[in-house]
Amino acid sequence: MKKSFYSYILTYRGGAANDAKIQFAEACFRDTSFPKMSTSFEELSQYIEMQGDDILAASTFDELWSLYVEKYGE
Repeated sequence: MKKSFYSYILTYRGGAANDAKIQFAEACFRDTSFPKMSTSFEELSQYIEMQGDDILAASTFDELWSLYVEKYGE
């Protein structure tokens, strides 16, 4: 079974605080409204865009999404 995007990005938690992927993962962990069960690019990217946050940056999301798709497929 394919992991949710949230489950995947949690693997980035706990690393160097100056890494954008780690900051993104930490911010998602603290965000109680993040769509934790989603595997949908559209749903997740829309959520990220609505947040308009420097840490939840669309560019970091795109990078993490590429890595997620590489590992689990679309």
